[in-house]
Amino acid sequence: MKKAILAKKVGMTQVFSEDGKLTPVTVLQAGPCVVLQVKTTENDGYEAVKVGFDEIRNVLVNKPNAGIYAKAGVSNKRFMKEFKFENSAEYKVGQEIKADIFAAGDKVDAVGTTKGKGYQGAIKRWGLSRGPMKHGSKYHRHAGSNGPATTPGRVLPGKHMPGQMGAVRATVQNLEIVSVDAEKNMILVKGAVPGPKKALVLIKESVKAN
Repeated sequence: MKKAILAKKVGMTQVFSEDGKLTPVTVLQAGPCVVLQVKTTENDGYEAVKVGFDEIRNVLVNKPNAGIYAKAGVSNKRFMKEFKFENSAEYKVGQEIKADIFAAGDKVDAVGTTKGKGYQGAIKRWGLSRGPMKHGSKYHRHAGSNGPATTPGRVLPGKHMPGQMGAVRATVQNLEIVSVDAEKNMILVKGAVPGPKKALVLIKESVKAN
């Protein structure tokens, strides 16, 4: 991996191209991320760059993390992440990684946590069909039969049941960057990105061939 950055999801909007084509985009505040530590094979056994993102009040930082920020000589950050860059040795502590590492037309992968839906029934969670809605049915939004009776006498693994929905880590691959505002550290990505507004999103160069 050569390029990656932490971003905050601002929301969605739409933009028009020069030929009048409308494109839905997700607005991301990408960085600036500050380099906190450069890990080397000699000291740590692998090469990586540890970065911090998003300012935070001092009272919200625990002592171990506060020591990392103090050693790097930077203000306290809300998020901390390691990137295994191919050129990790080229980075220096205190250096900023900004949105301009990407350009319009680049293909990226967006990694985030999807919106939490809470405890949901099988119809909403899995899209199962409902029963008849007439009064005598008494079977409307039930999940249906759970499994065999005597043999094997248990519910088989993988059965679509009610349960917790959403709030899982998800990756959307091969998204196209529509535009980059280097001054405001804003990136416009074509399509949807996992997570609600203000959610943390990892943007990295796409690993898909096409």
